[in-house]
Amino acid sequence: MTSLAIHHIGELATWELDRPIRHDAAVVLSDGLVAWVGDSADVPAADSGFDAGGRAVIPGFVDSHTHLVFAGDRSAEFVARMAGEQYAAGGIRTTVAATRAATDAALDALARRRLAEALRQGTTTIEVKSGYALDVAGEERLLRIASRITPETTYLGAHVVPEGTTAEAYVELVTGAMLARCAPHARWIDAFCETGAFDADQARTVLRAGMAVGLEPRLHANQLGHGPGVQLACELGAAAADHCTYLSDADVAALAESGVVAGLLPGVEFSTRHPYPDARRLLAAGVRVAIATDCNPGTSYTSSMPFCLALAVRELGLTPTEALHAATLGGAWSLRRADVGHLRIGARADLVLLDAPSHVHLAYRPGVPLVRQVVLAGRLVG
Repeated sequence: MTSLAIHHIGELATWELDRPIRHDAAVVLSDGLVAWVGDSADVPAADSGFDAGGRAVIPGFVDSHTHLVFAGDRSAEFVARMAGEQYAAGGIRTTVAATRAATDAALDALARRRLAEALRQGTTTIEVKSGYALDVAGEERLLRIASRITPETTYLGAHVVPEGTTAEAYVELVTGAMLARCAPHARWIDAFCETGAFDADQARTVLRAGMAVGLEPRLHANQLGHGPGVQLACELGAAAADHCTYLSDADVAALAESGVVAGLLPGVEFSTRHPYPDARRLLAAGVRVAIATDCNPGTSYTSSMPFCLALAVRELGLTPTEALHAATLGGAWSLRRADVGHLRIGARADLVLLDAPSHVHLAYRPGVPLVRQVVLAGRLVG
């Protein structure tokens, strides 16, 4: 067992209850975990160490909503939206066609390239969904590929209804033969509860079927308009309701009462021109909030958590500290993980050294590559 001490940290975000942010701090990592946190002057001896030079250290980002395994390009849709065209869920079928045509090796390489891109920007825990095959063998294939790069895999067979069938027939497939093939490769079950995709009854059927075989529920909810998704997520005790762009007072109250995490995906609103959700309203009501990228080719083709954090500050009403919390510990809550998203003693040693004196610079200097060093489970990886 070897230990690593990082000292002279100008600002250290640990999310400890008594001192969530420390100054002139140090941290000792041992056997892949955080072993000690305290003042730089008191750092104990370790096998090796390095001087942070007054730079900031934050927990690794926890990206709790992505669609990394896909092929193809939908940049033409982006151009059309920037010219005023409205987003609709049907564009997903374009990616389905390209993904079905790609080889396993090509999809694996594309997913790993996007994962490496995210890691360079400080993401150390990531969730990945299926949903771009919409047939039994294809959905299983996407989850097998996703499971090679993360344990946080989500079965999203209920993404949209494929051409040539009905919603009723497709839900039967998603909850039957497809679920049986996909469940061994997934931790989570998800559905797109939205006009143009699946209604509340259909989404409920999908989530309950997944829960019956041990998958944990999460839900795409209230992205394109006011709808039943958030209430359904709360009814079923889902870990998260993601998007939450259009919320009624009753939706906000249900999220607060149930403890379901509101996953906010500001890259989507940036790309679709829909209004940004009001994170300030959610926090004021006591709702737990996460920030994620929703990395996908149609509505948020970014792997950058720093970019989404900056949007959360500029457009969602969060302070820089609240945004960082949502992008780290909030993401961990969304994935029901106690070991990541913070730097308390016993946490997995995932941290990011910023080329800046404070985490505030992530929003203050948007688009600037401020990640100097990434530590993943105690190992320097970038």
